[in-house]
Amino acid sequence: MTRRPLPEAPIGATDSEPPRGRGAARLAVLGDPIAHSRSPQLHLAAYRTRDLDWEYSRWRVPAGGLAAALGGRGQGWRGVSVTAPLKAEALAFCLSASPDARRTGAANTIVFASLDPASPAYADNTDIAGIVGALADHGVDQLAGRVDVLGAGGTAASAVVAAERLGAPAVRILARRPEAAAALAERFADSPARITTGDLTEWRLDEGCALVIDTVPRGFDGAEAVDPALAARTPLFSAAYDPWPTPLAAVWQAAGGVVATGAEMLLHQAVVQVRLFLGHEAGAPLPNEAGAVAAMRAALAAD
Repeated sequence: MTRRPLPEAPIGATDSEPPRGRGAARLAVLGDPIAHSRSPQLHLAAYRTRDLDWEYSRWRVPAGGLAAALGGRGQGWRGVSVTAPLKAEALAFCLSASPDARRTGAANTIVFASLDPASPAYADNTDIAGIVGALADHGVDQLAGRVDVLGAGGTAASAVVAAERLGAPAVRILARRPEAAAALAERFADSPARITTGDLTEWRLDEGCALVIDTVPRGFDGAEAVDPALAARTPLFSAAYDPWPTPLAAVWQAAGGVVATGAEMLLHQAVVQVRLFLGHEAGAPLPNEAGAVAAMRAALAAD
């Protein structure tokens, strides 16, 4: 059987609803900025392994614009991936949501019940699985010490839950705005981990830290706060992947430390999104999922 050609990833991004092509279903990644996103390459690689002629675009939607953009969408949308600054808006837009999305107050995945524009939307947060998966790739699957989370936005909320799932006894949230750190800490008042806050401008890597999670957009720029000897034995997860390396990642790499990257997180969270868009449960691997993941890894490496 001759396979029909499948859609390619678009170049750049659209500032309005992407035009409908010949695909049987439409998907996109929404955010601002968005032209740098590698999500189209990852998703299209996965759908090709299943011979699905689905479309996946980049759609620039500024802060405050998600409800209007998706509320007026056309026919054929299966779902969307969501990045900054829209994750809280994505949760608010949806009729129902997963426990992870509700707990973090952020959704990076919206699944529509059908291709009809009037169909209800469901929210999920696959960033948590993305962080856990990226760290597992580097042998970090259990924590006995404190996690320092740099930043207090939507990804930081996912980082706190990821730290809980890795068994961290304590999490310290550090932000330039004390009120942002305090608000995030309050959200996790019921956490099994001890949650504290601090001033990001005064942060220093110390012996008590078992993992650093940098969620600052483009990466935290305080490389002088890091002793290379400590970096060599303390893993770093850096959510940013463009530009790369981030200031902290450069210090860690020079010190020979473990660095889990935002690109690896992107892969692992996208795998869970693919499950959801295909109508499966988030925690249920797809048939022959290994083949899809291999294709996604190859697409990420080739980009």
